[in-house]
Order: sequence, then structure tokens, then C-alpha cells
Amino acid sequence: MKYRQFKSGAARGAGESVAVLASLLVSATALAQDSNQRSQQDAKREGTVLEEIVVTADRKDSFGAQFVQAGTFRNQRAIDTPLTVAVVTKDLLNSQQAVTVFDAARNTAGVTASQINTVIYSNLAIRGIPVNNFTNYRLNGILPIVNLIDMPLENKDRVEILKGASGLYYGFASPAGIVNLTSERPTPQPLTSVELSGNSKGGYGGGFDVSRSWGNQGLRINAAAATIETGVDRTSGDRHFASAAYQWEPTEKLSFELDGEYIYRTVTEPTEYALPAPVNGVTTILPLQRPSKNVGADWLQADGYEYNLMSKVRYNFSPAWSASFSVGQSSLSRTRRYSSFSGYDLATGNGTVNVAIFYRNDYENFIYRGDLAGAFNTGPIEHEILIGYAETTTRSLIPTAARTSYAQNLYNPVDIPEQANPVRIVPNPAEVRDAGYYIMDRAKITEWLQLTAGYRGTDYRNSSPASTYVATPESLSYGALLKPREWISIYGTYIEGLEEGGTAPGISANAGTILPAAVSEQHELGVKIEPMPGLMITAAYFDIDRASSYLNPSNFFVRDGRASYKGYEISAMGEITRDLSIAISAISLDAIQESGAAAVVGKHIENTAETTASAFLEYRLPLVPGLRVSAGAFYTSERAVNAANTAFIPGYTTYDLGASYSTELGERKVTFRVNGENITGKRYWAATGASLVQQGMPASIRFSVTTTF
Repeated sequence: MKYRQFKSGAARGAGESVAVLASLLVSATALAQDSNQRSQQDAKREGTVLEEIVVTADRKDSFGAQFVQAGTFRNQRAIDTPLTVAVVTKDLLNSQQAVTVFDAARNTAGVTASQINTVIYSNLAIRGIPVNNFTNYRLNGILPIVNLIDMPLENKDRVEILKGASGLYYGFASPAGIVNLTSERPTPQPLTSVELSGNSKGGYGGGFDVSRSWGNQGLRINAAAATIETGVDRTSGDRHFASAAYQWEPTEKLSFELDGEYIYRTVTEPTEYALPAPVNGVTTILPLQRPSKNVGADWLQADGYEYNLMSKVRYNFSPAWSASFSVGQSSLSRTRRYSSFSGYDLATGNGTVNVAIFYRNDYENFIYRGDLAGAFNTGPIEHEILIGYAETTTRSLIPTAARTSYAQNLYNPVDIPEQANPVRIVPNPAEVRDAGYYIMDRAKITEWLQLTAGYRGTDYRNSSPASTYVATPESLSYGALLKPREWISIYGTYIEGLEEGGTAPGISANAGTILPAAVSEQHELGVKIEPMPGLMITAAYFDIDRASSYLNPSNFFVRDGRASYKGYEISAMGEITRDLSIAISAISLDAIQESGAAAVVGKHIENTAETTASAFLEYRLPLVPGLRVSAGAFYTSERAVNAANTAFIPGYTTYDLGASYSTELGERKVTFRVNGENITGKRYWAATGASLVQQGMPASIRFSVTTTF
């Protein structure tokens, strides 16, 4: 059966969509040819020069970033981008010895762990909205990577979090935001770096980073391997990865980039706690246990490997016009052994561990994208236009889970016998095709006024043996940005996001059912101030309205009603003085179920904190060259455990301390680092949702030594 939504003039036929795209491309080609006929002197005289900025042009050794590398505003200055974008730079990643995406994202207001624990991968929520693990994580702003295994950060130059809806450029994706991982590029000068690392729980590892350039070509290779020890009972694992980034510029106008990475990770997934059914509308939350406790078994591991490959070619027709084409693939194969502890008696500790083994989940994302970018004038108005087409295909093979149960005791856990992998049966192989064309114009009316407008037409199809869903929505975005001074901008935007309905999870009674897609709407007002070079202060108000999906009391995963996410956030990133770097952020969020079932209307959205805040500072001691000390605090307020708000897990604050020292030994630069996480040993619930809770990790110390030559 086929379903269609977006009736209000949005559902155009395929023929009309193709015609519109064709006319846009013909017009753009004509403009490009006209532009190419003009001399470069004419282009420069008229100011119609399209600037291409790469990460290597951004400031180094700083917590602040000048440029954005994701979405329709890629290569734009952050202060001129009418959206909230948080950039976690390489310097900040190194200062905290960040290993996972969650390590990086916790520096950003409104980012929390989603309902699954973050040991196996960084499953995030931004502004209270879960981030889609198939569409919202991007490599180099293009490739949708399958985020069901933790991505390595050793080979990343930065992590960008583009908050809010992004349907114009990325099509169907959660309106939470885009998490963009930018690869390190080859360096002009030879680079060789070796690092050894470990932690106080017994984990250890090492890696290297080598970059060479010759003529008009360059190659950078990264690799690392490490054991995984978290300090949680009966958990262990290991990981390794290798990556390569190649670039070639055969002419001044033509350039090629090729990126590839192989990732392997296996680690025990600690057993989650399933909360008991509510009594008189109240759910009892079990007392926090020692953070090292695990009622599961070491063999309950999630193990998998992933390949990410992407290539990009860019051609500059003239200083004002360029075209690029990208193609990429992300493939993951993972076996997951998930477990939860339920039916327990807090007096005796007796309960049941329920195990579900998903043997060989296979996922694949494939994308190709073509963009035409140009700059031209219409009278006194300067335009920067982007026209493009992108098509993404996602295939998933999710096997039927083999489920078993074991008696267990909360206070005196016993060994659980290991189970063999079951026969692999895939009842509902699924395929999603998201194809769309888009056009965006950024018009500079005067030196102090900039207007943006964008349109996207989409042909979307989600199919499996169980059901097929087809939609052809259109989406709009527009905004204005005022710059009364060069160092301040004030903006307002309206963005429509396209969001997949999602597939009912394996624990639901309607597992495998595809829910209808929907359009989300976002309004945002903000101000950005750069009071001094290297420091960016931002403040924003946002209002997001989206369709709501949740596991209802009857254990059915349903799309029911609308949810509202409104709030304020503020951040400051960069350098206060030459010696003091800061990364500070905070958010106040009101996430409410506006309509739907009577039992949930007016309730807080599960796992959304009304307040989150973080502060991280690093100080370079002038009296001891090469020595830096750092400290951080990270706060999350209480969160509802389910859609009915029958209980809330309490808020918490964790504290970090760190130091690094760089010197020269034998004419080689050597850097020693040490970081203490959760140094007070705070016990807290890291995440919740669907009446599940997962405890946070125990205190730990990370250390490393890096030499560069």
C-alpha cells in the first residue's frame, strides 16, 4: 500500500519536478556561460568572486573557529551564518583528549546522551530531539555515515554541530541538527606524529599520523589501535581504524579529493535497567548503584566494522562560478547483543536479564551530489547562489532477534552462560531513497543587510516487504541577517525540515512498521558578536514544531500529535586573552507534547533536560612555557523517563581537570597530557527514555604522550 502526505500543493508529479530542475539547471548553465565569457578582471571589479575556504585556512591553536564547513552555508564565516553552529576545534579536542563524538559534543549547549548508553556509539539528542543515526551524521559535510559504531576522532580536524532543521541541503533528517566530522587534510610541510595513550582502568593504545605532499598532490594517513576498558564490571573491548585523505590539483581550476576510513570496534554493552510499571501514576526509580556495577556478562558485546569512502571533484569555471560533484558510501556490519534488567525486587535484588541477539545487522548509505555555485550582481544586489541535486539510498538488513532470559541478582550478580549466535533471518529488508533538488540565494542588499531564500523539492520512498511509503514534499527556508558593525550580526530564519517517520524498534509490538514522514518547522532569532579576534559570543531563541513519535503504554511505536521545542541558548568560544581559552555554553529548553493522546498532552518530552550547561577553560602558564592547565564543569538537569512523565531522573554535574606540557626532546616536539573525568566520582543516570535508564561511567584518568617530527 502507498501513502502520501503533504497535500497542500506540495505533492507535485515527478514530471513537473524534473521540469523545474531542468529549467533551474538550464538557467544556471546560461549564467555560468555568461560569467565564463567575462574576464576575471571584470569579475573582480564587480565583486562577484566566489571564495572557496578550506579548514586549513581557519585559525589554529584556538578554541574558536572563523568558518563553517557544513550545509548550505559551508565556507562561510561563522558570524555571517544565520544559524546556530557550534565548532569543536582540534585544539579543544586535544585539550580534553576526546575519544568519541559525545566527548566532543558535550561542549555544546543542549546536547545530551539519547536513551541508549554511549559505550558502543555516540547516540545524541540535540535540543531534546534525537539525532538520526543514518542521516544526521556527515563526513566532510556530504557523506551520511552510519553512526552505529563510534567514529574515531584522531583523524578529524573538527566536529561541527549545525543545530536545528536542515531539510534544504540534507533532505530527510531529524530537525535536531547535523553533526559534521571534518577529516584532516594533507599538510604542505611533511608531518609525522606518533602517540601512545592509556587510562586508569587499564586501557592502552597507540597511533600515528603521517602527511606528505609532492608537487600538486598530497596524502595523509592516520591509524590507531587501543583496548577499551571503562571500569565497569565484566566489560572490555578493543578498537582500531585506518584512514587516508588524498588530494590532487592538476590545474588551478580543477581539484580532486578522496577520503576513506575503515573502523572496527567491539565492546561490551553494559546491561540497562528497565523501570517497573507505574503504580498510581508514579514509577519507582531504583537507587543509583556503584558506577562499576554491571549485571550483564562480558560476552554481551556489540562488535562491528564500517567502511566510509567519499570522493569529490571541483571545477572553477571562473572566479565567480564553480561546480562540484561528490559520491560516497558508508557501510556497516554489526552484531549486537543487547540486554536489560527487569522485574527486579529491590528488597531481595532478584530479577531477570533479558538478552536480544541481533546477528549481523547490515546497513549501507550511498550518496551522489552535484552542486553549482556562483556569484553575480543584479544592479546593486550581490547574489551568491547554490543549485544542486542529491540522491541518497539507505539499505538495511535487520535480522530477527534471538531472545533469552536469565535469572540475576542486582546485589550479587552471577555469571550468565554465553549463547551462540542464532540463525540469521531477515524478515523485512528495507530501502529508503531520498532524492531532491534545491536552490538557495544569499543576496547582499547593502553592507549591513543580507537576505537568504531557499527551496527544495524531494522525491522520497521508504519500502520494505511490510509496507511502502511515498512522499513528494517541498520545503522552504528564508531569513535575514543584519550587520550594523563588522563584528556583530543579528539574524532571523525560518526553516522547514523533512523528517523520516522512523521504523518501530525491535522491543515494540509493531516492530518493523514504517511510520509516515512529516515536515517540521523552525523559527530562530539570534545574535553573534566577535568582540575581539578569536572570540565568538552567540545567543539565540528557537521554536521547533515537529511530529511526535514514541512508544505508547500499549507498547506500540506510534506517530501521534505534535511536539514543541522552545528555548534560549548562549555560548562563548575562543580566547579571552592570549593565554586563556574558553568553551562556555548553556541552554534553557521547554519541550512539551502539544497534541496527541490525552495521557501525554502537556507533558515534557522524555529524556529532555530543561537546562544543560558546560564550561571548559584552558590556561597557558606564562612562567612555564609549554604548560597548560584546564578545568571543566558539565551540568544536566532532570529528565522524564517516559512520555507519560511518571518519573524523572535527577540532574547532575560532573567536573574534569587536566594538564598538558609540550617540550623538545632530541630536537623533537613532545607533548604529555593527563585528564581526569568526573573527578568527584559522581553517580548519575546518563540517559533515559521508554522507561529505560543507564548509569553514567565511573571516574577515570586519561593520559597520553605525543611526539611530532
